Amino acid sequence: MSDIKKVLPAEKTVLHPQNKHRDRYDFKLLIGSCPELAKYVKLNAYGNESIDFANPKAVKWLNKALLIHYYSLGYWDIPAGYLCPPIPGRADYIHHIAELLGKSNNGKIPTGHKVKCMDIGVGASCIFPVIGNKEYGWSFIGSDIDAAALNSADKIVKNNAFLQRNIELRMQENPKDIFHGIMERSEPIDITICNPPFHTSLEESQEGTLRKLSSLNHKKVTTPVLNFGGQSNELWCEGGEVRFVRDMIRQSKQFASNCFWFSTLISKQTHLPQIYDALKTAEAVEVKTINMGQGTKTSRIVAWTFLTKAQQQKWVENKWNAL
Repeated sequence: MSDIKKVLPAEKTVLHPQNKHRDRYDFKLLIGSCPELAKYVKLNAYGNESIDFANPKAVKWLNKALLIHYYSLGYWDIPAGYLCPPIPGRADYIHHIAELLGKSNNGKIPTGHKVKCMDIGVGASCIFPVIGNKEYGWSFIGSDIDAAALNSADKIVKNNAFLQRNIELRMQENPKDIFHGIMERSEPIDITICNPPFHTSLEESQEGTLRKLSSLNHKKVTTPVLNFGGQSNELWCEGGEVRFVRDMIRQSKQFASNCFWFSTLISKQTHLPQIYDALKTAEAVEVKTINMGQGTKTSRIVAWTFLTKAQQQKWVENKWNAL
């Protein structure tokens, strides 16, 4: 081990200013909230406390500790093999969309359970609803095509009393539908969020995993082990991210009047031109691109609305200003 302790930045400045995870992980604090994490915390080559981010169990226990300590969860777990998302990045998405809603409301972020967010592909971890409800008090509708994932999310909701009133889970029976069967035309939705599957095939997904593990281990890895997990429908779909998001945009127009903002993560900047073309074809009234920094990776949120400025103002006055 090197005798030289690497000086690391005290703050992750690429993260949103409201993100609780801008500081380096305080493992003493996290172990206090979740003692099981202790066995995975080691000194790295620079003499700093860390975990092996290539180890799925270590990543899962870190996530659990973060959720217990920062988001007041008494229970959280996911089935083996399901996506275990990095908490700081997911929190960033929530804070950026809160800021987006605030910009539509004269700089004031609308809070409370009457603000309704729809999470397309809520997953087994139920991560976006947990963070969004704890940080801003929003209520959520979470949809998924995977019954086991919804069962896991339901268990998280039922075992945390403060979530029970604020998170509703809905099964998407038709994998080709994104909003039909989930979004009721009688219920106004303030914003939809989504972390779409971004690979086009299992092979491409495994190649991406090998590149990531080789980088984490500083050596070539030839056996794909998903450190953050993930079922096939979470990681890839026919046509990949571009196809999925283009379908989402096309279908969103059918619900133009009962949702203020639609949004999705976009992993690759090279995908943006095709996304913008689809938004132009759908005749979106306003489009926003929000850049996010996550570690060494940069991603972005694309948000769009079909509401005119007059309709947006009416929405704000009737729904948010009445909170």
